[in-house]
Amino acid sequence: MQNIRNFSIIAHIDHGKSTLADRLLEVTGTIEKRKMREQVLDMMDLERERGITIKMQPVRMKYRYNNEDYILNLIDTPGHIDFSYEVSRALKAVEGVVLLVDATQGVQAQTLTVLGLARDLNLVVIPVINKIDMPTARIEETKKELVDLLGCKSEEIIAVSGKSGEGATTLLEAIVERVPAPTEEYYEANNCRALVFDFSYSNHQGVIVYVRVFDGEIKKGQALQFSIAGEKFTVLELGTFQPDKVVTDSLKAGEIGYLVTGVKKTGKAKVGDTIVNQSKPLPAFSGYTEPRPVVWASIYPQNADDFDTLRQALARLQLSDSSLSFEEEASSSLGRGFRCGFLGLLHLEIISERLKREFNLNLVIASPTVGYHVTSKKSEVTEFISSPHLFPEDTKDYLVMEPWVAAKIITPTEYVSSIIKIFNDHEVELVETDNWSADRAVLEIALPLRELMRNFFDNLKSVSSGFASFSYRLVEERPADVVRLDILVGEKIIPAFSKIVSKKKVDRLSQETVERLKEVLPRQLITIKIQARALGRIIASRTISAMRKDVTDYLYGGDITRKMKLREKQKKGKKKMQSRGEVSIPQDVFLKMIRLNE
Repeated sequence: MQNIRNFSIIAHIDHGKSTLADRLLEVTGTIEKRKMREQVLDMMDLERERGITIKMQPVRMKYRYNNEDYILNLIDTPGHIDFSYEVSRALKAVEGVVLLVDATQGVQAQTLTVLGLARDLNLVVIPVINKIDMPTARIEETKKELVDLLGCKSEEIIAVSGKSGEGATTLLEAIVERVPAPTEEYYEANNCRALVFDFSYSNHQGVIVYVRVFDGEIKKGQALQFSIAGEKFTVLELGTFQPDKVVTDSLKAGEIGYLVTGVKKTGKAKVGDTIVNQSKPLPAFSGYTEPRPVVWASIYPQNADDFDTLRQALARLQLSDSSLSFEEEASSSLGRGFRCGFLGLLHLEIISERLKREFNLNLVIASPTVGYHVTSKKSEVTEFISSPHLFPEDTKDYLVMEPWVAAKIITPTEYVSSIIKIFNDHEVELVETDNWSADRAVLEIALPLRELMRNFFDNLKSVSSGFASFSYRLVEERPADVVRLDILVGEKIIPAFSKIVSKKKVDRLSQETVERLKEVLPRQLITIKIQARALGRIIASRTISAMRKDVTDYLYGGDITRKMKLREKQKKGKKKMQSRGEVSIPQDVFLKMIRLNE
């Protein structure tokens, strides 16, 4: 174990984690140059296209330093806030982290968030500045920011270029020298304990768990179990990542690798669980939590015949992503679909994109919403409601609680006033402001999660010309002053258009919604009334006039009474249709309205 070093690279999005990892793989000879490609640890096409890390990929590197051979285990982690729990479990599996900061941007908000996780776990932090070869690099300013942030010395900061590889060897030497070797907590013979920090699924092998062995040794054929889930299994195969899977005879304390479990049940493998012996199991690791969805959205197949395919696709994705939840629901306008729970908006976007690419599904995805705890003041019964059409129409007899987030914004000082101007529209509470450096400020804020989803980040980027960085975390629930906004077409509520909105904005949103619906809904043979209703009253209304058709157009002369009879027949037919109030809403109208909400 003395020659093992386990570490992660942590950074803000797009600061070059995956590119730096590529250079480390090259320098250590883990991957030959002729086989090298960009973002080699990002296995999904979607990751390479968007330049982000979605699924963590560990890798084992061999490095010779001072005439000794070392094993360096790197866990590349996702940088987005949606996956902060997975990042925390990955950090639990290592003894040190490389804190990577882009020299052209300096310390960003997400950097602070992930650094806080590393400090909570008492990990060794190696400060590194990346992209030093860029013309706009602010090397000295960035070094000063890191010195102020970490309390380290300027000479302890390593300067690298993920693109050219400059400084990669110096970084590898620092990892060997500064990151401590792993240690065992338990020394019981024939016993073991390992942390699950990620997993995947194979149709043939079942669940494949990615583990860090903390105690003992794991061998093929060993009888193990998931400590939290209670599921028992026998190790069918095990090995390490180099970065492809390489089969080995055993995994010893301090090593990182994979176990083939053969388990093919949904929900049994979860990030943060502990692998232990079936007989005389060691204690589970602390810090495990169930993945908790914070954003919900309804997903429907555009073709009703694809419903079963969509169900199978969601079940398949859930096998390798236990944070995804779904249940069947039906809509009178969109047919049968699923109400799905996600970790955040990026998670929703990734899952929907995978459904389209990997399963060739054309989908209708309703506007995402948050969940509310609604308590009746009379019966004191609390319900969790995430579907707008199930929300009480009148909330005066209910206490409604909604999730709030605490957030940090780091921005050039010249944009502070512009950013503060958008706070009122998003119900933002400004907690504290501080100068991060001579030309950058930190704003600490709190706001409802529903407002964060209502284009807050896009507005922030717009008013700051893209220079502001943003990170957030869920903190608490607070009383919510919200109402259900229903849209009626032909005096019938259309559940797909219902949404939960702030009481202060209900008038404006009502007007916007009915105006948009009037634009996209095609004229029909009857007059269509579009209404927005909330707080027990109609707030906005628009009317689409009926199409006019000359039923006598084909007649040439003749008795006037014949024309009168045809017009009277048309009048009665329209009156009959109007009384039924049957308005046909094409599916593309729903798509256009959803895009408006997005």
